[in-house]
Amino acid sequence: MPVEETIKTSQHFVEKEPYYEAINDEVDVFSAAYNNHLPILLKGPTGCGKTRFIEYMAWKLQRPMVTVACHDDLTASDLIGRYLVKGGQTVWVDGPLTDAVRNGSICYLDEVVEARKDTSVVIHPLCDDRRILPIEKLGELMQAPPEFCLAISYNPGYQSVLKDLKQSTRQRFVAIEFTYPDSDTELKIILQESQVDKKLGEKIVKFGRMTRNLKGSGLDEGASTRLLVNAGKLIQDGIKPVVATDTAIAHALTDDPDMLQAVHELSRSIF
Repeated sequence: MPVEETIKTSQHFVEKEPYYEAINDEVDVFSAAYNNHLPILLKGPTGCGKTRFIEYMAWKLQRPMVTVACHDDLTASDLIGRYLVKGGQTVWVDGPLTDAVRNGSICYLDEVVEARKDTSVVIHPLCDDRRILPIEKLGELMQAPPEFCLAISYNPGYQSVLKDLKQSTRQRFVAIEFTYPDSDTELKIILQESQVDKKLGEKIVKFGRMTRNLKGSGLDEGASTRLLVNAGKLIQDGIKPVVATDTAIAHALTDDPDMLQAVHELSRSIF
């Protein structure tokens, strides 16, 4: 006979308050959605703070969180769980979604459109008034406790016909749209995260804004706030600004020689 056993996944409490600068009303909206047991969709470009925001909300709400980085090979069984042979016995192992439901955690499916299509069907019953997770292999309908919260994210800038959220999925969520912060807020973030001085921070922000103006004109995306912070950290550690922006930003954005040269020249015009 199979032996059922709950195996803990990578759920964890965020013990220390993560640094997060609110851009709009996202903190209040998330809190209201959580209080009303509504799932949340975060959409916005890469590196704009979606994951940091989820960590901040997990800390604020004092709930453990489980993060799943979605990819092409992620299946419904990967999320829910499966039977495995351990020590000569067949053991049921919870997947991260089941673990989060069972323990009333925040489950964050990062870049959910990267996962296989069958995964979106699995989460549907959790995203309406039923709030249940069918576990077919156990013959169980797991009721989500009030503390459980499902959050997903994706980058609309990279969506395609093959990789997009179905309307039947997205209309189940409260959607919060993220974008890059305004210049003053972005400067505060860079100063806090990298510890560079204000004058240098202002130059980094200016450089980032200039790369974003190249989006659609050779670059798929401009420099994210994350990349600007990375450059600031290198500079603070003694790397020359032009080298830091080349390595932390330019080469992260493109491999095209002409665009690399263009971003290279932007850097030298500022630093």
